[in-house]
Amino acid sequence: MKEEYRAAGRWLLNRSASFDLLYFPDFFIFDKRKVLEPKKIHTLPSHHDKRTGLRNNLTPAEATLWLAIKNGQLQNRKFRRQHSIEHYIVDFYCPSEKLIIELDGQGHFDPIATEYDRVRTARLNELGYTVIRFENKLVFKHMDMVLADIASHFKKEE
Repeated sequence: MKEEYRAAGRWLLNRSASFDLLYFPDFFIFDKRKVLEPKKIHTLPSHHDKRTGLRNNLTPAEATLWLAIKNGQLQNRKFRRQHSIEHYIVDFYCPSEKLIIELDGQGHFDPIATEYDRVRTARLNELGYTVIRFENKLVFKHMDMVLADIASHFKKEE
């Protein structure tokens, strides 16, 4: 039975007990018979203070976009701002669509930040999220285009 699971997960041997633990990115299987709860990856308590600080100090572009999408104003979709997924804090998150919106200012255009954003986006895509990015100036100059682009990523009509 170990061989069947090896391709999809990773065995963690528990030396202090008489069972093995199979680790998957989203689930733990205990002793090959019982599936435990999915790993918690949203709103981790360790990120609470950081998220709160970011929510209380939005950039002007984030504040402007938030006014346009909060309270279900965009096709009745609910968004969260400064939401954490694993160890990343995303600017805006729509749970019903698994959609992440990131606003990029000047700090995102140097090579190190660009590489970090690439790795971060790849990980979030791997977890099943769609990540879309806009430059801050687009929010101020072409809000209608930004909102239309966000809405075009919605999977279903409500």
